[in-house]
Amino acid sequence: MRFSRVLALTLALVMMASVAFAGPSYDRIMKDKKIRIGVMTDSIPGAFFNDKGEWVGFDYDVATEIAKRLGVDIERVKVNNKTRIAFIQQGRIDASVANMTHTREREKSIDFSITYFFDGQKILSKSGKYKSLADMKDKKIATMQGTTSEINVKRALKALGVANPDAHVISFQKESECFQALQMGRVAGWSTDATILLGYASKTPGKFELVGEFLSDEPYGIGLPQNDSALRNAVNAALQDMWRDGTYMVIYNKWYGPDTPFAMPMSGSLELWP
Repeated sequence: MRFSRVLALTLALVMMASVAFAGPSYDRIMKDKKIRIGVMTDSIPGAFFNDKGEWVGFDYDVATEIAKRLGVDIERVKVNNKTRIAFIQQGRIDASVANMTHTREREKSIDFSITYFFDGQKILSKSGKYKSLADMKDKKIATMQGTTSEINVKRALKALGVANPDAHVISFQKESECFQALQMGRVAGWSTDATILLGYASKTPGKFELVGEFLSDEPYGIGLPQNDSALRNAVNAALQDMWRDGTYMVIYNKWYGPDTPFAMPMSGSLELWP
């Protein structure tokens, strides 16, 4: 009996120590002077490795600027569509700047910053072959696993009268795999966010084009741990200050300006607070 009481007390103390050690992410970031941010590796032009092997992109630059404004070093962690949320939940990263659409469903798992990028879902297909999703409703469409794009394209096919949308959608783990399937003719189209599609289309100018109307709006938010308002407020303040002083548009025009392969006019503005 005495041993059981001692064991119970020991376990309780260990649990209390663990909770005390964990603490909010913001406090640890400020103490260690380092923030771990998840960034994609094959999402052109969001975050990818260029021909020189350099890790670059819009999200890459935004993540770097946020760390700078927080006054801490940045540790970039490679993530994909499957890990960008899981790594936050597991405490392996403090934030995820990874072209992630802010949805109510995802808010059940993590927190989000204000919208920092405005996109919309479209379809990429071979130039001159199709005009809309309706023209390829009996074909195969590529998309990515576990994304809003996967949900939206199936919903759109169902609205067109396709009895079994699942049979017409092939879901891949990576964006590069979707593009490869399109190049090889395994699918008639690839549906995801327009900026991502433009990025891949720029690899082979003139061979592929965006077709049809937007299937959805895709407001991107920075993924953050739940129950850490200090970190969320700090990230939001950094984004808003970037917008106010013009840094945001410098980064935006670097990747999406009129003289880039990914030209896309800015379609919104960041939410600003007094």
